[in-house]
This record gives sequence, C-alpha cells and structure tokens, in this order.
Amino acid sequence: MGGGHCPARQAGRRNPGTVSPNAAHHPSGSDCILRPGYGACAMIARSIYRISTVLAAPFIARYMKQRLAEGKEDPHRFCERQGKATLPRPKGPLIWIHAASNGEAMSALPLIDLLLARDPQGHVLLTTGTLTSARLMADKLPSRALHQFVPVDRSAWVTSFLNHWKPDAGIWVESEFWPALIWEMRAAGKPVALVNGRVSKRSLARWRRIPGIAADLLAGFSPCLAQSPADADHLNDLGAHQAACVGNLKLSVAALPADADTLSAEQAVLEGRPVWLAASTHPGEEDIIAEAHEKLRETIPSVVTILVPRHPKRGSEITERLSRRGLTVAQRSIGQTLAGETDILVADTLGELGLFFRLARIAFIGGSLRGNHGGHNPIEAARLGCAPLYGPDMANFSTVAADLDAAKGAITVENALDLAGHVARLLTDDQARNQLVLAAQQVAREGEATAQRVLDRLEPILPPVTSHPKGDG
Repeated sequence: MGGGHCPARQAGRRNPGTVSPNAAHHPSGSDCILRPGYGACAMIARSIYRISTVLAAPFIARYMKQRLAEGKEDPHRFCERQGKATLPRPKGPLIWIHAASNGEAMSALPLIDLLLARDPQGHVLLTTGTLTSARLMADKLPSRALHQFVPVDRSAWVTSFLNHWKPDAGIWVESEFWPALIWEMRAAGKPVALVNGRVSKRSLARWRRIPGIAADLLAGFSPCLAQSPADADHLNDLGAHQAACVGNLKLSVAALPADADTLSAEQAVLEGRPVWLAASTHPGEEDIIAEAHEKLRETIPSVVTILVPRHPKRGSEITERLSRRGLTVAQRSIGQTLAGETDILVADTLGELGLFFRLARIAFIGGSLRGNHGGHNPIEAARLGCAPLYGPDMANFSTVAADLDAAKGAITVENALDLAGHVARLLTDDQARNQLVLAAQQVAREGEATAQRVLDRLEPILPPVTSHPKGDG
C-alpha cells in the first residue's frame, strides 16, 4: 500500500495498548482483559498502580532531582513535571495532545494545524517529556498551540495538571501510555483517543505480561488509530476497541524548513564538492560513517560527509573520535564550517536538518544500523530530494520502509562497505539517483492526506466549533 495508507480494520479481538515501559508492573491473569471501568481486575490494577506511585514518591523525587542535576530537565520549568503550569489556560476549547519526544511531536504538527484551522477559537496544548522536543517545538508550534512538559505520572501531579488545563479531549500519539493521565482524563468524563499507535514486538511481549492494565488502558481509546495494519492487530490483541489504520501521520509531515541565506552561504563554501548526509545517527554508527567516508575518498577524493547526530550533545565526543582516525573534522556548534579540506562536518545543532537535506544529494537515515533504535523518518529526506538509504532496522517505520522498498524508492545497506558503494554510485550516476528520488517522493505524496483522515476519525470526540470560551485567559 503506497504511502503507508491502510484500510480501516475492525478486529473482534481486544487489545490493551502500549502502556509506558516505566509503568508499574504487577501480576495479572489473562482473564483480566476487561472493558474500561468494569471488573475487579481493572479496579485492582488501578489501585496497585496508584499505591505504588505513592510508595515510590521518595524514589521518584530522587530520580527527578538527579535528572535535573544531569541537565536532562529544564530548571526554569521543572515545576511542570509536578503538574504546575507555567502558562495560563487560554479561553475557548482546548485539545490536549501528548507526544513523547521529537519524532512523535513532529508527526503531530500536521494534525495540530488541522485542529486549529477547524476552530478559530480553539487551542492545542502539546506535552512532551524531553528537553530537545521542547526546544524543537518552541520553533515549530503555530500560534494558538502551547507546549508544556508532561507531568510525572503521580495522581496528585496529574490532578493538578488537569485541574489547570481542563482539556476538552486528549489525544495520545504513538505509544507512551501513562496510566494515571489516562485514568484521570476518563474519570473527568473527557474522551481520549490514540493516533499513530505503535506496538513493537518487544512492547507487545511486555504488555502481554500485564494484560489487565493494558486492556483497561487501551480499551478506553476511541478512536484507536494505528500507524500500520500490524500495529492495529497488536493493539487489538492487547484489548483495544476496534483499532484501525488510516495511514501513518509521519507521512503527512511537511518539508523541513531551512534559511535561504544560510543555504546559499553553505553552497558557496562547498564550491561544488559532492556531499552526502548521515542523519540522526546513534552511538556505533559514526564509526561506520567514517569508514564509509574513507572508502569513498578512494574514488571521490573531494567528497564531503555531513553527520547529524540524533542527540546534539554528543557532538564533541563524535568530533574527537573521528579526528583520532586522521580525518579533518569540523564541529558546527562551535562555529567551524565546511571550508578548506574538511572531510566530515559534525552538525551538532538543533533544527537545521532541513538545511542539510537540501545541501546533500543522498541521505543515510540513522538509528537503523546499530543499537536496536528502529530507524528514523526517511520521508523527511524524500520530500527534499535526497535519495534515502538506511540499515536493516527500520522497525519504527516498518510500513514506510516497506512502501519505499516496494516502489524502489530507497536502498537498504548492511555495513560500511555496502554504504560506501551505494553512495559512490548515486553520487556519480545522476539518472539512478533521480529515479530513486522520484520513487521516494511519490510514496511521500501518497501519504500527505493522512492527517486529514485522522482528523475525520477524531471528529466525534472533538468539542463543537461553537463551544463557549472558558478558562482564566
């Protein structure tokens, strides 16, 4: 199915959903797969979880303080993690969307745009749990969309969060299901939905060990929309109520932006040197990229590699590591450039991936060769005319990768030698590269309407456009 579009599925099996891996684990039998709010098992599961979070309060506090000390939390907004808002609630209808981190938040942007266009008086609250996603959304969110950090899943903090924001509906993106957040929303009589739901094989096995809590959480999502037919099946297996697939929201993501003046300046510095990109790399992949670059220089001496680590804070470590190989490495975050004899630019900055996709002709998608990360979104490369390559682990984008593979719009590589060979061919064979790009862009175009299909399925739970404003302003 092109572009990740998949027919709606309504399986008779129930499915519990994807609870956060950090949720409390407790024994439960398969007979506890129940509809939300019904049965002793569901009530016991909720009680055990709530009691466990109370008993764990000192450990949670210590853990959060440690994260703060390690720079993993924003000291100016740390109170948000305790359910204390740093912004007033705007008047009018408010839809709350929770997305775990960068990828999920980016995939939610097209849906946010449609929700705001649907209701000129409405607002969207987006919560995430990471610093990088907060910084990214500060630049990406449109007017009438606000960002807060998601509260830690303790009932008191969740209650404080919900009492302030009073969302009219809640929408979860992908797979981070915090029980207290979901239960308290339902207790308040507010609808909750899941969009772009995903359940990996590992998560499926984990949730099957706690079927009572999984079923209780997942069965409360209506609609429950998966990003692939396989994910819909997994959700139904766990207890979801008629999980269906209407496509993958990640295919609706707009082309990443870039500053035109910066692009022109970087192109001038390159002076026509052939460029390829390694995007969103993880530990273990940088050495593979460096080895591929060394191999490429044997046939294309002027080649330039731009390496964008998934986590920019690793920039100095990567620069030092690659420099020890005898490569000339520039680090963008400290003002170094592609000028001169630079072999590799470590682009350890945030929000510039659109620039580098435009500079390069070919993009290797990281997280797919080492470390079981499941890959990243190859459609971002396709939209900007880059031929996408990736490793064999594209579990997070399995349907997208399958569509690209079927259309001959991507290439799977196994190692550094394989990567270097394909990059060399595509850098020197314009026809082969253009055919690959055109096929990938066709897959991307076929998925552009996914966000509208998702919105159509959400319509029954959304507040009327004529809702009366409420809140503190």
